[in-house]
Amino acid sequence: MAAGVTVVVDYGTCNIDSMVRALEECGATQVMRSRDARDIDNADRIVLPGVGSFAAAMRNLRQYGLVDALREASGSRSVPFLGACLGMQLMAGEGTEGGEGAGVPGLGLVAGLVDRLVPANQGERIPHIGWNEVAAKSDSTLLAGLPANADFYFVHSFHFQTADPAVEAGRTPFCGGFTSAIEDRERAIFGAQFHPEKSQKNGFRLLRNFLAV
Repeated sequence: MAAGVTVVVDYGTCNIDSMVRALEECGATQVMRSRDARDIDNADRIVLPGVGSFAAAMRNLRQYGLVDALREASGSRSVPFLGACLGMQLMAGEGTEGGEGAGVPGLGLVAGLVDRLVPANQGERIPHIGWNEVAAKSDSTLLAGLPANADFYFVHSFHFQTADPAVEAGRTPFCGGFTSAIEDRERAIFGAQFHPEKSQKNGFRLLRNFLAV
C-alpha cells in the first residue's frame, strides 16, 4: 500500500474519476480529488491527468490558483508528481495548442515544447488514438518491470519535445518517433503521454511504480 495522501488535480477536464479509481485499485490508501491549492500543499503525491486543449487547461489551472502550488510542490518540496496525457504536456515550458499563433506558457516543470504531431508515413492519422508500444529505457523507474515495448492506450494530437534528451524514459514509433514517457528521478517528476488508467495491466504496473516512489 502507498501511504499518505495522493491528490488528483481536478482542473475542469474529464477523466478524473477513472484516474482516482485506478490509483485506489493500485494500492493508494488515500486518494483525494481536489482543485484546492491547500490540498496540493499538503499532498504526499500529485497526479495531473487530463484530456483537452493545452491553452484551456492552463487557463483553468490559473483560474483555480493552482499553478504556483504545483510548481512549489514539484520544485523545492520534490513531491512525487505524475502527469498523464494532457497532464504530461502541461509540465512543459510552453505549448502551441490553442495559442492562436503564439506559444502558451506551461507549468515549466520540465524544459521543452509541446507541438503538433506530424505524420511521417502514409497511413498515420492524427489524432493518434489506440494502442501503441513504448520502448522504455533500461533504467526507467516509471516503466520498471514492464515487458519490452509494452503497449499503452493513447489519445492525442500533440507531443512533448524535451529540451534535454536525458529526461526521456520511453519512446513510441509513430510520426517519426516521439517521447511518450519522461522522468526526472532527482525531483521525482514523471510523465506519460498515454493513459495509464486505461491501459489495463501495463498501465496499472506503471501506477504502482509511481506509488512506490
